[in-house]
Amino acid sequence: MASNVNPTVRRRRLGQELRRLRELKGMTAEEVAERLLVSQSKISRLENGRRSISQRDVRDLCGVYEVEDHRIVDSLMQMAKDSRQQGWWHAFGDIPYSVYIGLETDAASLRVYEPQVMPGLLQTRTYAESVIAGALPEASSADIDKRVEVRLRRQERIGAENPLRLWAVLDESTLRRVVGGPQIMREQLEHVVELSQLPHVTVQVMPYAMGAHPGVTGQYTILEFPDASDSSVVYLEGVTSDLYLEKANDVQSYSVMYEHLRAQALNVDQTRQFISDVAKEYARG
Repeated sequence: MASNVNPTVRRRRLGQELRRLRELKGMTAEEVAERLLVSQSKISRLENGRRSISQRDVRDLCGVYEVEDHRIVDSLMQMAKDSRQQGWWHAFGDIPYSVYIGLETDAASLRVYEPQVMPGLLQTRTYAESVIAGALPEASSADIDKRVEVRLRRQERIGAENPLRLWAVLDESTLRRVVGGPQIMREQLEHVVELSQLPHVTVQVMPYAMGAHPGVTGQYTILEFPDASDSSVVYLEGVTSDLYLEKANDVQSYSVMYEHLRAQALNVDQTRQFISDVAKEYARG
């Protein structure tokens, strides 16, 4: 078992603090890069938490920013040390979306809109196996197994003592797309109905009859954190790379869009009935 320190979140907090110190100094990332003889992109990656930060990086940056309080420097150095530890997901090898897993592991709540398949946190094992195999036709059996195990490990947050608060809006397509066959789909939909009974899990369906709505642009997730110093993040999943939006205006835009989705979707009771009815269709098929 890895340390309870979440390296992804430590990098993010450290990056935010380094950006704050740079802005207090009135310097641009380009000016800092010139002083340290490094690329501007390195400074940007350090500040956005997408790159490991060494204690030497912290020392050099504190020197440029003329930080004289040794307590601040020591605190930042410790954060850099913690950020280089490994999270539980590193035991599974190279995971393309490891940054997201790190954020999800520390999040207090998720708001998810999914137009194609069930969100990973709601998937059964057999559904996860089928959807991963279909999405990655050239992946080996070992790689598929690894991804499934990571997905199931992520789901432990749902049943934890201090559980993740999950709100999921699902397009009707997620119920109608036959992943793995009718039996797997029936079990998957029954599983979602069961999870939706938990007080910290809310599921709504956006039916086809609703027509065009704010989610037609695609899947996204809004992550919120228990520490007030950690700003919310909008996660957009890609094929070869993912996008993380942290600017307040971006998060606000997606949050407003999500409120419209929740308002237009079926309510909780209607959703359970709708999903149960579709599950019965698979049982008859």
